[in-house]
Amino acid sequence: SALFNFQSLMLVVLLTICTCTYLRAQAPALIDRNKTGVMGLFWKAARIGERLSPYVSIACLIMAFQFIMY
Repeated sequence: SALFNFQSLMLVVLLTICTCTYLRAQAPALIDRNKTGVMGLFWKAARIGERLSPYVSIACLIMAFQFIMY
């Protein structure tokens, strides 16, 4: 389960951030209309991906390297 394994949890979080950022770039109305509630988490993930994109991409590369090696 991804909740009990830190590496899997980080992978799920990074994939969520990357997916939400990509969806917001392709269809902004899909993400921007839900800024509150549970669906607001996806809006926040998209904002994190936009603002911290160099750090998110470095984290994705580290996780990819770690996934390949272990």
